[in-house]
Amino acid sequence: MKVGVLTVALADQSLEDALAYLDDIGVEAVELGCGGFVGEDHLPREEYLDDEGAQADLRGLLDEYDMHLSAISTHNNPLHPDEERAARAQTEIRETVRLADQLGVDNVNTFSGLPAGSEAGEVPNWITAPWPPEHAEALDYQWEEVGIPVWSELAAHAADHNVNIAIEMHPNMLVYEPTSMLRLREATNEYVGANFDPSHLYWQGIDVPEAIRVLGEHGAIHHFHAKDTGLYESNADVKGYLDTAPYTDEPDRSWLFRSIGYGHGEQHWKDVVSTLRMVGYDGALSIEHEDSLTSAREGLEKAVDVLSRAVFETTPGEAYWA
Repeated sequence: MKVGVLTVALADQSLEDALAYLDDIGVEAVELGCGGFVGEDHLPREEYLDDEGAQADLRGLLDEYDMHLSAISTHNNPLHPDEERAARAQTEIRETVRLADQLGVDNVNTFSGLPAGSEAGEVPNWITAPWPPEHAEALDYQWEEVGIPVWSELAAHAADHNVNIAIEMHPNMLVYEPTSMLRLREATNEYVGANFDPSHLYWQGIDVPEAIRVLGEHGAIHHFHAKDTGLYESNADVKGYLDTAPYTDEPDRSWLFRSIGYGHGEQHWKDVVSTLRMVGYDGALSIEHEDSLTSAREGLEKAVDVLSRAVFETTPGEAYWA
């Protein structure tokens, strides 16, 4: 396994400066934003797609710092009820898959997206309960009329280019936990899997190592985001974990995204890494910094420090004791 970083947190630096810094702190892999919510500061898609010269320059820069490109990312909403926004997001995913193919990158990271609750809806609608009955009907519409048809086409495109689409399970999206991830995969193909980000699962009450086991049994983990979450029970005891307070209103939140080790201790992250190995995942642990209590550099450095002691750098030897 390699400790990696999603470089969006370093968007104020050139890619070369970001790579030099990451190399200096012991990072071995990077994930580059290529559009959508994560931006494209380090990988403007239009500048690299179908441009062999630009792609060669990028490979040379990565080689200079011995940096593996674990994924390129375009997080967006390809199921948006606004047809123009949905079409733009679908185009971004298709073009990013093509670029990944040209660069020899295995994974494109994105969101599943979220439709409205009906054809007449104008705002994405996250359904969290089957009652009143119109909510169950809305969920059926989202899956059968929008989600599966759109993702069947995107999955076929991914298969044509032999590139995985790694979906980040995220609340306020159609796919937000392992069972919905498997439902979409089963309805499309094996190129659709998870960009497993535990930070969104902790506050839903999901056991992260167990979720890794479930998805791993189906070969459904394509990429991994290393991001922690702190749970603040004094607030959750009053209002639960469905929390709409701004992320920057830290004292009033029931949970916050945290740097690795500040939501769950080092032993937990060693358990996560061990479970990933048990299910056959040997890719990057791509750190995503979204901790509002510290700077990007400090958050990244502390995360690298914890993960560097948790990851396995060698392959298992023969179990001579067995």
